[in-house]
Amino acid sequence: MKITTIVSLLSASHVGLTSAFVPASNFARQSTSVSQVVDDKTEVREYFNTEGFNRWNKIYSESDDVNSVQLDIRNGHDQTIQKILNWIKADADIAGKTVCDCGCGVGSLALPLASMGAKVSASDISDAMSSEAARRAKEMGIKAKFYTSDLEGVTGRYDTVTCVDVAIHYPTDKMSEMVTHLCTLAEDRVIISFAPKTWYYVALKKVGEMFPGPSKTTRAYLHEEEVVRRALKEAGFEVAREEMTGTNFYFSRLLEAKRV
Repeated sequence: MKITTIVSLLSASHVGLTSAFVPASNFARQSTSVSQVVDDKTEVREYFNTEGFNRWNKIYSESDDVNSVQLDIRNGHDQTIQKILNWIKADADIAGKTVCDCGCGVGSLALPLASMGAKVSASDISDAMSSEAARRAKEMGIKAKFYTSDLEGVTGRYDTVTCVDVAIHYPTDKMSEMVTHLCTLAEDRVIISFAPKTWYYVALKKVGEMFPGPSKTTRAYLHEEEVVRRALKEAGFEVAREEMTGTNFYFSRLLEAKRV
């Protein structure tokens, strides 16, 4: 799902699968009791298999049935995807290479990579999302493998591993573990995006939490960039390229790290 790290901090929208921001859930604010806290993974899976799928499938498409905030998020996410594709095109060596796209959503990145000749294996925690990605691939005549799995369940070795707009759903104490797992899958490089934890974005998140809205249904986690960089370094990777995308409602730090 692009189970997008996409940030709708001040809006009544949630991210898809997708690094960027998603509003904090009402539920998280209603109770701090351990017995009442819904597991983040379960919450995300259920959301993107139901109402979340319908909402984000529209955002990650050319549908006109979106509001101004959702359109802003679409544009921000598209910018992040295009920056990755620009890197790939500049390298001019993706054809025949294996790519693992974790949290693929409806295939925003996986499909163009496959069309460029990459051997793509893409997964999403939401069956609805991965099935839609597979449907789009078939409709476009693109060969790629799509299946349902949480990030921890992904196995194998690939030339490139991507995880875009997904970290927003991972608690801070799980971020390093997630990055480490991605690195174990990669032979050459990891491309990851996340919502950076800065005083400005933290403030935006707090403001957003003051206006719940009916569609704010999953918790959102911002991550300190140093934590991500350290995890990559400890796994034997070095950041080679980086970008930052920021629109009114979408904020995402993008890193490409190469094995050293």
